Amino acid sequence: MTQTHLLTGAGSGIGLAVARRLADRGDRLVLVARDDDRAADLTALFAGSSTVVADLRHPESIAAAAAGLPPALDSVIHAAGVVDLGHVADLPLDAWESQLAVNLIAPAELTRIALPALRAARGQVLFVNSGAGLTAHPQWAAYAASKHGLKALADALRGEEAPHGVRVTTVYPGRTATPMQARVHEQEGAAYDPARFIDPESVATAILTALDLPTDAVITDVSVRPGPR
Repeated sequence: MTQTHLLTGAGSGIGLAVARRLADRGDRLVLVARDDDRAADLTALFAGSSTVVADLRHPESIAAAAAGLPPALDSVIHAAGVVDLGHVADLPLDAWESQLAVNLIAPAELTRIALPALRAARGQVLFVNSGAGLTAHPQWAAYAASKHGLKALADALRGEEAPHGVRVTTVYPGRTATPMQARVHEQEGAAYDPARFIDPESVATAILTALDLPTDAVITDVSVRPGPR
């Protein structure tokens, strides 16, 4: 049966891999794009998809942008994210604000707006978190704080929405070969070799496994780590 999914982050990395897999099997995609140019790129990439133009750096803009969501959604997949590394002593306020906005507040707001449609379909919310959502390391304070918060959001939401039949899953990928990982290496001043890291398709497989699980069960949390090399 064809399903309808609302996705953020479908333009690159894990979000792109998931969107391709869902589109290839004939599901309907509603893709969040930060601006009109990005929306045009996504609709060209995914024929038959629709877009919601909303800049996740400004969560206050999401409600108006998402007013026309479908009446039923089988899933909302939060795959967008930003990262800026730095010591707490040096990290400027805007780095904290942008990471908290995109990685935590925007997912909370988009989920809130989508809940009536998710309840109608007895759908699922899936958060693409990070290993940083479980453990924080030096220079990762702001990003890890946003991802720890995202775990708290998912855990609370799971209990709140269970009576409505809405499942909630968090996926915690380790370092994955994405444009974000390339940016992390640039910030760390390290050479980037994507072959050393998880293929986004492997994370997409874990995500689809959670989404496709029969509704009598839910995968609440799953960590995806690099395999032996």
